[in-house]
Amino acid sequence: MNEYSIVYIEIERKIDFYYQMQQIEIQYELQLSIEGIITARHRFELRHVHDISHKSFSFGGGILYLHTNQGVFSYKIQDNPTPFIHAFKSLKTENKT
Repeated sequence: MNEYSIVYIEIERKIDFYYQMQQIEIQYELQLSIEGIITARHRFELRHVHDISHKSFSFGGGILYLHTNQGVFSYKIQDNPTPFIHAFKSLKTENKT
């Protein structure tokens, strides 16, 4: 296994010159490798990520939760996270000492 990834979305809110709020969706990649999990803003060593869970929404998409030693981090996703979660659990099992 080389690397798995899943796309997550962040919503940026801006107020323009006329005080109109704009919402901009920006897509980033959550990358899983033997070294750990890398996001646009964070880098977690694999040993510091305790679990990954998912909450799906009825209208599609959902939230992916990374449970780490620094707290729980949430990421809005549109794709099915099952392959990503299985890859994480497989890596954790292989790297147990």
